[in-house]
Amino acid sequence: MTGFLGRRLLAVVPLLLIVTALVFGLILLLPGDAAVALVGMDNASEETIAAVRARFGLDQPLYVQYARWLGRAMHGDLGTSLRTQEPVASAIFERLPITLGLALASTALGVLVGVPLAVVAAHRGGATDAVARGIATLGVAVPNFWLGAMLVLVFALQVRWLPATGYASFVDEPLVAMSHLVLPTLTLAASAVAEVTRQLRSGLLDTLASDYIRTARAKGLADGGIVWRHALRNALIPLVTIAALTVNRIIGATVVVESIFALPGLGRLNLESVLNRDFPMLQGAVLVMALIVIAINLVSDVAYGVVDPRIRYR
Repeated sequence: MTGFLGRRLLAVVPLLLIVTALVFGLILLLPGDAAVALVGMDNASEETIAAVRARFGLDQPLYVQYARWLGRAMHGDLGTSLRTQEPVASAIFERLPITLGLALASTALGVLVGVPLAVVAAHRGGATDAVARGIATLGVAVPNFWLGAMLVLVFALQVRWLPATGYASFVDEPLVAMSHLVLPTLTLAASAVAEVTRQLRSGLLDTLASDYIRTARAKGLADGGIVWRHALRNALIPLVTIAALTVNRIIGATVVVESIFALPGLGRLNLESVLNRDFPMLQGAVLVMALIVIAINLVSDVAYGVVDPRIRYR
């Protein structure tokens, strides 16, 4: 297992270098001038803009800016925000728990609801199969921003069960904090439920057509026991893949959902950084989100080896 983990970690190193280069380069291609956005159009004289560029190193060649940024990033220094003058790393890690908690809670809810739906849908041809597949189709088809707006309209504005926007600290007010996260979690979990249901149903149907399943049925085992004890166990590897992909997709979707519900998370920070042309903050936030995705993929690779020892031996 140690050798398997070591090989996976070595494969991450070149990937990290590629990610840092892409994050730094692509963000600089965004339209607009950070120096002009910082000083404002009214004060955007040539002398003022040149001074701002020199102050933040924006007048240096791109390869020099990248080398300096990468060197600082390797030591945990992601620079300073052009807008607020606060350290980028502090701003990111202050908001990171909100986004991670929201993504993990949505994925967990998606798995808890999606797995039973997939098991029900695996009994092909019945009414329950049609209902489960209908739920999965709706979850994929409905956009997050529309679903979030509808949940706010119904549960916050009409029946007034839950708050529409805002955030509270789990340390100071845990119940209030949970109430603020219910609607965003449901918004993100809808697509997770759909993806888990669709993919796991397909895997279960293939497994249920296997010879050993037919043998189990010939021995008189009940269908419920066959699915839960035998077929579902062999579908764990696809489930690990689905869960990892779902977390990664949800982390990207937080940019929209956190803005809808006014959550001070990493996704909303990305959007604000784009609007303010705060390139150091945007670079740091996107880099951290990319690192989270890489870490999740690494964890899923290790989970493959735990679930199926043949993978790590191979």
